[in-house]
Amino acid sequence: MKLKCLLVFFTLVFNGYVFAQKSPAQYVNPFIGASTNVEKAGATHGLGKTFPGAATPFGLVQVSPNTITGGDNGPGYSYEHTSIEGFAFTQMSGIGWYGDLGNFLVMPTTGELKTFAGRSDHPGEGYRSRYSKEDEIASAGYYAATLTDYQIRAEATAAPHSGILAFTFPKNDKSRIQIDLARRVGGTSVEQYIKVIDNHTIQGWMKCTAAGGGWGDGGGKPNYTVYFYAQFSKPIENFGVWSAEIPSEWSRKNNDVASEKYQQFISKSLIERSCREKQGKHLGFFTEFKTESDEKVMLKSGISFVSIEGAKINLFSEISDFDFNRVKANAFKLWEEALRKITVQGGSEEEKTIFYTALYHTMIDPRCFSDIDGNYLGGDGKIHQSSKFVKRTIFSGWDVFRSQFPLQTIINPAVVNDMVNSLITLAGETGNDYLERWEFLNSYSGCMIGNPAVSVMVDAYNKGIRNFDVVKGYQLAKNSCERFGNGDLGHSYSISSTLEHAYFEWCLSIFADSLGKKEDAARYLNRSKSYKNVFDPSVQWFRPRKKNGTWMDWPKDGRLTQNYGCVESNPYQQGWFVPHDVPGLTELLGGRKKTLADLELFFTLMPEDMFWNDYYNHANEPVHHVPFLFNRLGAPWRTQYWTREICRRAYHNKVEGLVGNEDVGQMSAWYVLAASGIHPVCPGDTRYEITSPVFDKIEFNLDPNYSKGKTFAIIAKNNSQLNCYIQSARLNGKPWKNCWLTHQQISRGGSLELEMGSKPNVDWGVDH
Repeated sequence: MKLKCLLVFFTLVFNGYVFAQKSPAQYVNPFIGASTNVEKAGATHGLGKTFPGAATPFGLVQVSPNTITGGDNGPGYSYEHTSIEGFAFTQMSGIGWYGDLGNFLVMPTTGELKTFAGRSDHPGEGYRSRYSKEDEIASAGYYAATLTDYQIRAEATAAPHSGILAFTFPKNDKSRIQIDLARRVGGTSVEQYIKVIDNHTIQGWMKCTAAGGGWGDGGGKPNYTVYFYAQFSKPIENFGVWSAEIPSEWSRKNNDVASEKYQQFISKSLIERSCREKQGKHLGFFTEFKTESDEKVMLKSGISFVSIEGAKINLFSEISDFDFNRVKANAFKLWEEALRKITVQGGSEEEKTIFYTALYHTMIDPRCFSDIDGNYLGGDGKIHQSSKFVKRTIFSGWDVFRSQFPLQTIINPAVVNDMVNSLITLAGETGNDYLERWEFLNSYSGCMIGNPAVSVMVDAYNKGIRNFDVVKGYQLAKNSCERFGNGDLGHSYSISSTLEHAYFEWCLSIFADSLGKKEDAARYLNRSKSYKNVFDPSVQWFRPRKKNGTWMDWPKDGRLTQNYGCVESNPYQQGWFVPHDVPGLTELLGGRKKTLADLELFFTLMPEDMFWNDYYNHANEPVHHVPFLFNRLGAPWRTQYWTREICRRAYHNKVEGLVGNEDVGQMSAWYVLAASGIHPVCPGDTRYEITSPVFDKIEFNLDPNYSKGKTFAIIAKNNSQLNCYIQSARLNGKPWKNCWLTHQQISRGGSLELEMGSKPNVDWGVDH
């Protein structure tokens, strides 16, 4: 404990970096948000749903403990669970809808071989183990825990395309490492293959389709194969395979796999010792050995979504030996470099922990989907090669167009460019004529609503991120809006779809205008006004329509009625989503004064803890732009006040530190931007709203391939919790009276200096 305190105040030399205090990567706490707990969230969506295991920035591999199979447990882990099933090499971050991945589940055991994990409330019946919370550790690129049923210390770290596990065993004549090849979050892999290559090496694959549940319990149309090439530090001498011939008529979705009947069946799997090669519906592999007290045995594996050969190349390129500490140190170094894209000064230690962990969570996805040699599996099922961009996947469009991708346009523009390229080429490979809204490992899942890829593409283009096929991209954006849009009808019946389609059609209109397509620009600008077609003056709010065009019955609770013409929201929450035409929205709502009063009420009535509620519900995305609307309505001091309140009340340095699902970086990206003092209302427009920074100084380190400047700093003088109001501003030394600035001003480099005070300055930032 004394050493930890000293690190804050004295110079630390680590991995070649010299720090006067804790470095960005040392602040990362992967346990923030690592819970699916529905009861604590007060909503079926649960809490943050992050995973605490080892990863690298945007890496293909994530080596993390898994505590449960079954239910809506997307990350495979929840902090309140008391036992661990094993350590998987692939994970999803912050998602609901059952989740997926959790493949190549490795578990160290002793004693009798058991071929199924067992129930979480009866851990002794299967291979799972209870574990000690007292010495569970998670940091950037590292995880460790003690499996108390076996007295084994388990450690995990990762490289971009591979990972390594280290298990410290007790003295035992029958120690073991076993791998459940069928295991998958939200279901099961439907077919597996395993082959023993030599006395240290195994290879194989796990095929995962919708028949085995997974993403959306199969509804997300998952279809992928995970290939592995793995080596053990201790020779494979006493080994074998277990297999269960699942009856062909059995369903293999999430609830089926978790059922008592299914679990009992696989618990009686056939065990074939010395089996060197096997293909089947439910396979596992084990190797047994004697261990001395505190003997460390390691397993490392390359992972690929392309081929076994790709997995082998990935492993040998990144982890050539069994030097666990070297891999761990390199993972930390990669995070240190990535997190230094933004550095902060001032603020409390807790605020820095929250900030850098949030920044860390924004760099899990969109993850690399290609092998180290550039090969990737396309949407046509064929292997493709790309040297021009990195193939990326897990595009949670409906969530991430709002904050996550706007953040990356500043700090990781190449990643944004990669994602746009990945979506465009995917549409070509599949033969689809539109951009997918929620892409998962090449699958067009169709999850959620709208055309968020259009927003991301247009936002990138307008910020100078253009190294993609613009002609093809435009055509796909247009096709998307025609296929999923308000069209000639002028609405999409529901509130959520109509409002969001109107925004995406606005994005398309400015894209068309930039490309000189004046007729298209005028057409889609006109369509962007279609949000007005679901506004009912008789109730003075937005209202869904029936198929015949008449209004749906107005409910007893009015605009507070959850899911009344809305997706994961109510009309009060969704109705503020007209980011592209705030003046038009203000006019509909009865003018500036009335709109401001209603907006203030929206925040005032939210609960102190900011968990799921009917007012400003930060736990879900539809409202994430709303605090910044005060800037657009001529009351920027209210944006300053409420964003500080949200940063204080909705984000904490604890497991329950995220009030809603992390949603693939969105929840954390909101904090990173707002705590830095900027955030967009309308991606596609290059304008960022200026708000009250949490820190005294925030410095963005810019990418020289996309920016003219090296750094852009936001400096808040006389800053404190009390002094949360901007009194005046200077941009590059000159007075700045606007409550906004543009992406181009940031990319040119320089500084924005804010003078802070304890009382609002109602004149600054207001157009007169």
